[in-house]
Amino acid sequence: MAEEQKAAEPKEAKEPKEAKKKDKKRDEGKKEGAPRVERQAKPAHPPRLWERYKQEIVPALMKEFNYKNRMQVPRVKMVSLNMGLGESTSNPGIIKIATEELTSIAGQQAVVTRSKKAIANFKLRAGLAIGCRVTLRRVRMWEFLDRLLNVAMPRVRDFKGVNPKGFDGRGNYTMGVREQIIFPEINYDKVEKVKGLNVTVCTSARTDEEGKALLKHLGMPFRDLKVEGARSDAPPQKA
Repeated sequence: MAEEQKAAEPKEAKEPKEAKKKDKKRDEGKKEGAPRVERQAKPAHPPRLWERYKQEIVPALMKEFNYKNRMQVPRVKMVSLNMGLGESTSNPGIIKIATEELTSIAGQQAVVTRSKKAIANFKLRAGLAIGCRVTLRRVRMWEFLDRLLNVAMPRVRDFKGVNPKGFDGRGNYTMGVREQIIFPEINYDKVEKVKGLNVTVCTSARTDEEGKALLKHLGMPFRDLKVEGARSDAPPQKA
């Protein structure tokens, strides 16, 4: 019995050593600045566009497309903002300014995008910073869409709606914003150069028709191309 106890003692002694090693590795990872996943704090009040989606848009889409349950109704999965900066090859400082502006617009830290390969004709090297982007989900996604549809778009000069041809065949929609100054987060007096950006709304819709219906109910102001075509084909009126 004594021999069995002695044989068991080293095993018991190893356990705390292994635990200490794990704790040490975890502490070292923290010191080295290991990547942390940014978690969104739960807001005191849910986004109003999300509440409207649940209470009004879901029942409307179920009736329009004869869905059997709420899980079939398309929803917005994420929104991606991308700002390309071709002039960054001659003006590297513009990347920092654009990243700060996109961070202010999105309400989330934007990241720098870099070229994957070198192109001699454009004086482009592999790994060169050429723009910035940010992807929004959940609360920040709904808050951005609300600001885009109800605050930013009405500030566009001579705004006639967005082009409905921006769908990719799978219910995702991409639109271009010509000026970043339409967003209230941008101080016009501090803008050195007007820049545009692309906004991509990714949905769970199976078709473009369903995706368009979802965005239309959310408030996306699509242009009526048929009406525009009829106006252009009409003969000029005589004075």
